[in-house]
Amino acid sequence: MADKAPQSGPEEAIRAYKTILSQVIDQRPSGMRQRLADALGKHRSFVTQISSPAYSTPIPAKHLPAIFSVCHFSPVERDHFLEAYHRAHPGKVSLAAGMRKTRHVSLIVPDFGDDKQNAALDRAVNDFIQKITSIAGKGS
Repeated sequence: MADKAPQSGPEEAIRAYKTILSQVIDQRPSGMRQRLADALGKHRSFVTQISSPAYSTPIPAKHLPAIFSVCHFSPVERDHFLEAYHRAHPGKVSLAAGMRKTRHVSLIVPDFGDDKQNAALDRAVNDFIQKITSIAGKGS
């Protein structure tokens, strides 16, 4: 019982790293949530869920490189975030900590005029890129 504050459970640990992400996003230019949604191949509502401390939805480790890249985390911000992420998800941080530096690439694709079809295309492109980089990473 010598812990600080009341016992910190998984939801509190998730809230800690989401607070850091939320602060980083709030310090960036407007439109950051939409750019992040585009990079993740998700809807903006997903970004709201993973960046708001009010939601207990955890951030999947596979999204961390894109988050760090698109949001332009400083080394200090990244270290604080990864520290908090490790507390919330022991064992998954090794995946995130050793990741290569990433960059954002924009593509121009057709608008199908249907949100579900557009989201499916976005996911397909994102999945393809992740698979290609995963294969390329295995040779290094």
